[in-house]
Amino acid sequence: MPAPLPIPGSARRKFLATAITQPCSDVFPTVLDHLEALVAFDTRAASRACPIRALLDYIRTHLPHCRVEPADHGEGVVSMLAVRGQPRRVFAASLDTTPAAAGWTADPLRLRIANGRAVGLGVCDAKGAAAALLAVANAERGDFALLFQLGARTSDGKSIAALVARERGIREAIVAGPTRSEAVLAHRGASSVLLRFRGNASRHAKRWRARALELVAAESHARFGGMAGLGFEVLDAGGLGGMGLAAVAPLRFGFDPLPTHDVDALHARFGRCAAPGSLLRYEETSRRPSLPAGDAATVEERRMDARDLADGLDLPIGNAVDFWTPAALFSQAGLTAIAYGPGDIAQVGAADESLPLAQLQRYAERIARSLAASAS
Repeated sequence: MPAPLPIPGSARRKFLATAITQPCSDVFPTVLDHLEALVAFDTRAASRACPIRALLDYIRTHLPHCRVEPADHGEGVVSMLAVRGQPRRVFAASLDTTPAAAGWTADPLRLRIANGRAVGLGVCDAKGAAAALLAVANAERGDFALLFQLGARTSDGKSIAALVARERGIREAIVAGPTRSEAVLAHRGASSVLLRFRGNASRHAKRWRARALELVAAESHARFGGMAGLGFEVLDAGGLGGMGLAAVAPLRFGFDPLPTHDVDALHARFGRCAAPGSLLRYEETSRRPSLPAGDAATVEERRMDARDLADGLDLPIGNAVDFWTPAALFSQAGLTAIAYGPGDIAQVGAADESLPLAQLQRYAERIARSLAASAS
């Protein structure tokens, strides 16, 4: 259970007692205080231990000059929107974490400061960013909207759709993700499919896979934002595993489309890779949009809008990434969206997950500048 308010500040004391090479901004020790408190909340996706009310109360208490609106969107998706003034931009962070991997050398829910890094479960994705947003929102003037989410990893954008419906002036989104404090303008989407075959499932599945690989090879020319081709993976071999299997052995596969791909058309093509009459079932089990979201005719313009947003905020622009971020859901909802946050995807879910303090400080300073600019 997290320590009661006020926040204990042991991370602040540890940080201030440890020399670092660069000057410390006034707000940064408070960022660490919030990070210590947020890490202590058990928000692992599979955990039932998270005291959601206490977490939301913590956020509300530390945003005293905002209009704060919690919402339960069902299916385990909870959000808290904090608004000050009449913003056109929302800063968003998910508070979910992955389960703690094996090999942690200390309690993953207790923040540690060591060797210039903050160590704790979720510091990279995205509690470090959330802590910075809380601290900066209280230190700077200006209109803003903050959206904190739980359960967003499995949502279909419920909290985002609700935000757009309520706050019609919001047109832009800066969405926290482990992008090493670089603005990411593009990444792939994702779709997962379940197949079942009739008759000799092994033979039909092997034929389907050979034809599917030909389809993927034919898409190798596709390009967008530094990315190329169509990602593809057989997730569950099903009928590929043996010979002469009967009736309905399943096969699961996934593909990762570029923003310019027509996902529905790809599904139709993957379905036609099966021999006529051999498919018993073709079911898309999940879909996540690309960044930017939209159709082939508009996504490049939307990427340029996102570049203009990053340039206007003086954010360094990074390459497209090979992982999915919730920024795509904001783009799907019609906002100009970028993924931007401290941390490295390689650290997410790793034992002793850690975040460079210097990177977290740079993120906080850039968010502070963007809020200060909105107040001028």
